[in-house]
Amino acid sequence: MIHVLEVPWEGRPQAWFAFDEDDLIGKIRAARASPDRAVYEVVSPRELLAASGATMEAAPAWIAALAAQHGWDAPLYRADALLETGSYQAESISELQACVAALVDPLQTCRLYPDDSTALEALYRDPLYQGREGFYAHMALREQLIALEVLADDL
Repeated sequence: MIHVLEVPWEGRPQAWFAFDEDDLIGKIRAARASPDRAVYEVVSPRELLAASGATMEAAPAWIAALAAQHGWDAPLYRADALLETGSYQAESISELQACVAALVDPLQTCRLYPDDSTALEALYRDPLYQGREGFYAHMALREQLIALEVLADDL
């Protein structure tokens, strides 16, 4: 199980989990979906042209420029939290990398733990969870670990 702790700029931290990488990607995509920002997209200039409804002869300048630089059928990657908003690049980006960037983008800080034991160890060793400032983050992760029966509720 993958554990996530989100610490917003305002409000209390919250913890949640994903069963695996695919579940994590799906949850982040659902939470960060926006019509003006792409979490992760792979598309060719030809597909962008088709989506715009234009013809090759009347292609929007930005699509024609992408096609001239990369070719009409080259896969181009867009990830607005990772790259400049609205930009496409030929260098590949993993969907997980793009989704994690989208997750972290609006937060003060975020922690991802790949498994139960890493999350449990961090609860007692990561400075984020220590002291007065870390109380709510500690409690959010602790409650999540108790709910998933990773940690016993011994208070």
